[in-house]
Amino acid sequence: MKERIAGFILMCAVVPMAVLGYLIICYVGFVGRVERGRSGVRALDHFVNAAVFNGYAWESISSHAWRERENKRWARFVVWVTDKFQQDHCRRANKREQPIVDLVLQKGLHKQTIK
Repeated sequence: MKERIAGFILMCAVVPMAVLGYLIICYVGFVGRVERGRSGVRALDHFVNAAVFNGYAWESISSHAWRERENKRWARFVVWVTDKFQQDHCRRANKREQPIVDLVLQKGLHKQTIK
C-alpha cells in the first residue's frame, strides 16, 4: 500500500513536469540543440515503452519490439515501420540494449524498492 501511495504522490509531481518536458522537446526539436532534443526523445521513448507497452523502463520501444516480435502483433508492426526508415533498426537497438537489460535483471534492479 505504501508503494501505491508514494507512486500517486510522485505522479502528481511528475506528470505536470512530463507535459512540460514534452513541450520543451517540441520547442528544442525546432530551434534548440540537437543533443538536448535527442536525450528528451530517448527518455520519452523509454517512458512510453514502460507505461504503454509494459516493457522495461531502461529499454527502448525498438529493442522491446525486437525481443517480442515472435509473440506480439504490436512488436511486428513496430519492426515493420522502423524498417521503412532504417533497415534493422530494432535488431540493432536490441543488440545495443540487451546487455543492459541482462545486467539490470541479474542485479535485481527491477524489483520493488518501497516496502
